[in-house]
Amino acid sequence: MKENKPTMLTVREIAKKGILPEHAIRLLLKDGKLPVIYVGKKAFINYDKLLELLSQLDGSERPRGGEQDADSNGM
Repeated sequence: MKENKPTMLTVREIAKKGILPEHAIRLLLKDGKLPVIYVGKKAFINYDKLLELLSQLDGSERPRGGEQDADSNGM
């Protein structure tokens, strides 16, 4: 019987792969949007599921930050 073990990586290990910057990964963790297991304070992210989630994005979510639509600031 073949075991299918998930690839669990830390935030820094994923950032080194060049997919997302470390800060973006930490924001996603904070928002609860990543498949993660915590061991103490260290987060281990399911890398395969992360890639799956990223491939399903359609660009409709707005990034967090200072950018606003013209409609939202009263113009």
